Amino acid sequence: MRIEKVGVIGAGQMGNGIAHVCALAGCDVIMEDINADALGRARDSISKNLARQVSRGLVTQADADAAMARIKTATDLEGMRDRDIVIEAATENEQIKRKIYQDLCPRIGPKTMIASNTSSISITRLAAATDRPERFIGVHFMNPVPVMQLVEVIKGIATEEETYLSAIDLVKRLGKTSAQAEDFPAFIVNRILLPMINEAVYTLYEGVGNVESIDSAMRLGANHRMGPLELADFIGLDTCLSVMQVLYEGLADSKYRPCPLLVKYVEAGWLGRKTGRGFYDYRGDHPVPTR
Repeated sequence: MRIEKVGVIGAGQMGNGIAHVCALAGCDVIMEDINADALGRARDSISKNLARQVSRGLVTQADADAAMARIKTATDLEGMRDRDIVIEAATENEQIKRKIYQDLCPRIGPKTMIASNTSSISITRLAAATDRPERFIGVHFMNPVPVMQLVEVIKGIATEEETYLSAIDLVKRLGKTSAQAEDFPAFIVNRILLPMINEAVYTLYEGVGNVESIDSAMRLGANHRMGPLELADFIGLDTCLSVMQVLYEGLADSKYRPCPLLVKYVEAGWLGRKTGRGFYDYRGDHPVPTR
């Protein structure tokens, strides 16, 4: 099935990025969020990101204008009825996702596919919370979506081949590269990336180095574009903790135990860039390490 009409649930950083790339690829998009202010901020963000792409010669002004015109917004799920696929991009919390599917399924057609942008949660388990596990799939976009090239595509145990091939085709049309991942906790990228970040937090916790020295060491010593603590702030420390908890609980291996310092930062509400403080304080003109 060729996907032309896309629904996106969630107007946060991931949701608006997914809406952006789908609209730019010619899809008709409805972006839903219960928070009308979040939808307004999402449209502003998409407009600014498209303008940045135009300034860099990556897209034409006409294409950017056409993409914005293809994106409609809604504060309820009624508009999802005619969608070919609905991509859920809600917060990384399984209970919230299950509640969304419970509300969504009665409001969509029998052939509509459901995809989750989850970065770590079992696709099989999420699919079982819907009335169409055979038409459910994981499509894990990387952040920021308009820039990053990879999309992990994850089949659940019940996912039909037609659903998988439709998702692969959509990813290709978005100009992205797909990587098939098996339905194991955190899939491929986060299975490797988040334990590295967690180990960097342990390195800080144990006093091996401070924030600045750890990030400098990995940027200059391993040629990483961002240090692991800077990257954690960019991802969101709550998301990092959620992924580590999924790994720890799903694989029952002590090497995935979340660092107590990461837990402490999340408990303090210091979640990184989005809250103004994490391993760096972003409230001034320049980020300042908090340890």
